[in-house]
Amino acid sequence: MADVEPLRALHYDLNRTGGLQDVIAPPYDVIDAGRRAELEARSPYNVVRIDLPTGQDPYGEAARQLSEWRHEGIIVRDEQPALWALEQEYSGPDGQARTRRGLLARVRVEEYGPGRIRPHERTHPGPREDRLRLTRATKANLSPIFSLFDDPAGAVTTPLEAAMAAGAYGQASDEDGTVNRVWRVTDTAAIEAITNDLNQAELLIADGHHRYETARVYAEEVGGEGAHRYVLMCLVALEDPGLTVFPTHRLLRGLRPDQHETLAGALRRDFDIRRLESTDELAPAYGQPVSLGYIDAHFRRPFMLTLKDQTIADAALAGHAEPYRRLDTAVLEALILKGALGMTDEDIDHLAGLGYARDFDNALELVQRSEYDAAFFLAPTPIEQVRAVAAAGESMPPKSTYFFPKVPTGLIFNPLDQ
Repeated sequence: MADVEPLRALHYDLNRTGGLQDVIAPPYDVIDAGRRAELEARSPYNVVRIDLPTGQDPYGEAARQLSEWRHEGIIVRDEQPALWALEQEYSGPDGQARTRRGLLARVRVEEYGPGRIRPHERTHPGPREDRLRLTRATKANLSPIFSLFDDPAGAVTTPLEAAMAAGAYGQASDEDGTVNRVWRVTDTAAIEAITNDLNQAELLIADGHHRYETARVYAEEVGGEGAHRYVLMCLVALEDPGLTVFPTHRLLRGLRPDQHETLAGALRRDFDIRRLESTDELAPAYGQPVSLGYIDAHFRRPFMLTLKDQTIADAALAGHAEPYRRLDTAVLEALILKGALGMTDEDIDHLAGLGYARDFDNALELVQRSEYDAAFFLAPTPIEQVRAVAAAGESMPPKSTYFFPKVPTGLIFNPLDQ
């Protein structure tokens, strides 16, 4: 079972910062140099200064800055443990308005396993050295891992929503228009009800696999028991009506002439090919048999590829569970990337000849500008399918899902040294 607890969080004193708006930031891995400079200019206390530090000794600078902010009272620590409720009002890539709710807590770091914590995607093993060095320096989790749990009876959701009836601790809007609101939940009865149920649940990591690996390595480095055995997570119920998954499209480049021929042959062999009237039709709907939108940079004609028979995928993915064999990402990886083009797991992990695009228009433009040779457009994977694959003990191929919106960095921090 997972071990979920309230935490004595570090957080900004909003009276000193003028609120949350100018001090939060997107996750570090989506911030380029220009965006970082813009965030830094917003406030002398923007979290990017410690989560994405610069300079000759960036990690030492992050530690120094965090210590200084704590000494000055810019960042303070709660006296009593609390859970933190999070509400995100957003419009997804499909333009539909939704509200997603969850909570921030600390979770004990464990080995992956049934009934405890599972990954949902296959990732390159090991922690990111950058995040490990930052954790060593700051002795804190600065951004949460995004995880899912099953709550069919609303045992967690109901007391959490009751706690959110009071005024929010803070509010901030992202550049994509998402409105983030957070509440500190201190009611002992609500905390007990929520944690008792969560401690019976299995957690499925949706985003932040590398940060979890970093937390595991750091916990073992320090050794013994203590706060370093826990990691900051944002937990969202699988039943939450605002929980949505969007696709990540695949792009190919550097194809040799012979690979173009091999690819074309594989498509004709395994898929029914239908010419589309417009590129607007390239986005497939989820269903069976698997369908993929396809366009290349040479002919620039849009096609819909539909798997001729599920037995083709079953043979290529023998040894995998049935829910996995029905994933479009798994079928594409087995029949095309590995089968026709001979890519290895290492090629896929290190993007050798492969690219990803979460935005439909961006993927199409990259092919039409010949920056990539071809694109495969995928359907959103339903939450039920994500759950079925995890329940079967499988991890989906990399970038199978795109959970939107991201949880911003800077809402709260989890100290690891006390």
